[in-house]
Amino acid sequence: MSIFGKIMSSIFGHASAQTPQAAPPPGGKTSTSAGAGSAPAASGPASASPPKGAAEPSPAPQVDVEAVLTKLASHNKEKLDWRSSIVDLLKLLDLDSSLSARKELAKELNYTGDMNDSARMNVWLHKQVMIKLAENGGKVPDSLKG
Repeated sequence: MSIFGKIMSSIFGHASAQTPQAAPPPGGKTSTSAGAGSAPAASGPASASPPKGAAEPSPAPQVDVEAVLTKLASHNKEKLDWRSSIVDLLKLLDLDSSLSARKELAKELNYTGDMNDSARMNVWLHKQVMIKLAENGGKVPDSLKG
């Protein structure tokens, strides 16, 4: 798994662990099935869209990245500046924060700057991780993306 994948998995996994499971619909059934006498499902492009009047599936709720990380930080013994430090963010998530791991993350996220300028790379990485989290279903405040 990629380093960014591990970051996402860690944050989104903590969020789903905190979110209670949805209750089953009334009647206890979770899905409907066609009866024995019903016509077979149509195939082709016409069957790709739901029938008019049918409820659209609701999108998955956004993960509040800031809330998840704040909660993790409150339970951490170290005082980590995850809001501005990629190293501290990785430590908070219990991931490898070494320079080689950050260089690998920079490659994954298509960093084009000088990887030997770790300070500049780290600032870029933190910003890009927050932007990518937002692009992948995370609710990230603008203050963390810029």
